[in-house]
Amino acid sequence: MGLLGIDSDEATKAADATAKQVRAAANGSALERAKLPDEGGLTGAATRLVERLLDVGIDGRGPFDSAEKVAETALKHARGDVEQAIRIIRRDHRQIGAVGGFVTGLGGFFTMPLSLPANVLEFYLVGTRMTAATAKVRGYDLGQPEIRSAVLLTLTGADSEDILKKAGIVASGGKWSSLAAGRLPAPALMVLNKAIGFRLLGRIGGSTFARFGRAVPVLGGVLGAVIDVYMLSRIGAQAAKEFPPVATYGR
Repeated sequence: MGLLGIDSDEATKAADATAKQVRAAANGSALERAKLPDEGGLTGAATRLVERLLDVGIDGRGPFDSAEKVAETALKHARGDVEQAIRIIRRDHRQIGAVGGFVTGLGGFFTMPLSLPANVLEFYLVGTRMTAATAKVRGYDLGQPEIRSAVLLTLTGADSEDILKKAGIVASGGKWSSLAAGRLPAPALMVLNKAIGFRLLGRIGGSTFARFGRAVPVLGGVLGAVIDVYMLSRIGAQAAKEFPPVATYGR
């Protein structure tokens, strides 16, 4: 059993089983789709995580601005220079991640049961918005379901290729943004998103964010900031790779 009561192995197995059902959801009848297996108690957690990332991380809620607004602001500050806007987006989100990582790691072991879950969700929300804003600046339509799934895939890093492989999906040119060209039906995208959610839960369950000494007061805050900045930098670099420029921004 891993962090937050989530078994990472169970989550990974659920992700693999779910990914293999993507094609069935795409090609089967409504009755066949209804028979797709439920992967146990993790299903609700994976669904809630994905919904939160899409609804808040991309569309924004309350004080958390939408990815589209972040993209527009960055372009304005960059005077229309797309690549400079992306650098601004990555810089600003690394700063947010540093603050979140420091604050949630500051209290050490005694506050970890409360602070770490908050940091994990905050990290993924920041990573989602950073990726989606990068995609928007490069010209992608964030209202397109396939692009939203591609944004989620970016968060899984190296696991993304394995998810797509098990789902029987070939990303044209190796870019996940090419999912848009495949025009997967909504039921298949929902299944794919759930598989991504399981993989993200597996990472949480594997205590990815809990190692490196976060149990030590003050030092845990510094290390938490460093780790989150490093991981957001990796996600930002992957986002720039997976969403190459298109000539449709603002249309």
